[in-house]
Amino acid sequence: MSLREKVEEVIEKDIRPALMRDGGNIAVVDVDESSGTVKVQLLGACGGCPMSMITLTSFVERYLRAKVPEVKKIIPV
Repeated sequence: MSLREKVEEVIEKDIRPALMRDGGNIAVVDVDESSGTVKVQLLGACGGCPMSMITLTSFVERYLRAKVPEVKKIIPV
């Protein structure tokens, strides 16, 4: 399974449902297999929320890195 597939699976099963409960969503824009960098876009209520960076670092990045150790960095776009 590729890094992108692993990332998409965790986002689909765990992260997206949590964000959707608050009116938000998330999209994977790009995954760099060699560096472990994942670019994501927060959508819906999360896209314009002043707390979006906290959501991104405290929830999305921490959870994704715990579930997919190959992920080294999350970049919002």
